[in-house]
Amino acid sequence: MSDDVRVRLDLAYDGRGFSGWARQREGQRTVQAEIEDALRVVLRRDETPELTVAGRTDAGVHARGQVAHVDLPRQVWAEHGEHLLRRLAGRLPMDVRIFRVSAAPPHFDARFSAIWRRYAYRVTDHPGGADPLLRGHVLWHNWPLDLDAMNEAARGLLGEHDFAAYCKKREGATTIRTLQRLEWVRRPDGVLEATVQADAFCHNMVRALVGAMLFVGDGHRPPEWPAKVLAAGVRDSAVHVVRPHGLTLEEVAYPSDEELEARNLASRNKRTLPPLPPSPGCC
Repeated sequence: MSDDVRVRLDLAYDGRGFSGWARQREGQRTVQAEIEDALRVVLRRDETPELTVAGRTDAGVHARGQVAHVDLPRQVWAEHGEHLLRRLAGRLPMDVRIFRVSAAPPHFDARFSAIWRRYAYRVTDHPGGADPLLRGHVLWHNWPLDLDAMNEAARGLLGEHDFAAYCKKREGATTIRTLQRLEWVRRPDGVLEATVQADAFCHNMVRALVGAMLFVGDGHRPPEWPAKVLAAGVRDSAVHVVRPHGLTLEEVAYPSDEELEARNLASRNKRTLPPLPPSPGCC
């Protein structure tokens, strides 16, 4: 039996006051640092526990359904586990909350076990601007937006593709992703809400996709343009990465306990796209 217990944390945060999720060397305020420091204090540990997260959100991005895990010595979990949720609530700042603390099943990994992540991006095209009470979570786009044109554009981006045209590349990392869901609705209050779901996302992917679709929605580009950018495989200067405050990580999904180990292995494999079929007449 392992000397450690893997503990799952389900959490939410308002990203406006954070320089993203990941702890930074320069000491900026981050979600990871706040939670790890709170854990160290409430568990009365000399060393700081290290969190692994499902999705490392950028500065200003919010989360309502974030998931992380931390490995704790078995005796520490036995002593503190029952009281950990309430003690963390008393220690953490009000813009980050942990809503569930639980012992994870074998092979659970907050990052590699996930089968999809779902984000929402919210934007208003009201000529008067965003509701002041929602301004930290809704982007104001100062052009009328055509919902049907944006959904038509979205359909051309679904499926498994190399999203290099919509990602900030990182050394050694693949940009191949499977975009499972991308659709817009206009809520009763007039706010347009995009649901964006994929097995994983590369850096800036959601905000770049939204930027391209807004360009379609306001009439600057035709609905087929975002798919053409995707097929070209290179960043287009016309694709703007929209501001982070409209973006929220809503949910992370995991397979059944019996499938966790296999999912971890599959997630660690670097993906490639299948080769294109030969052109007619080619040898």
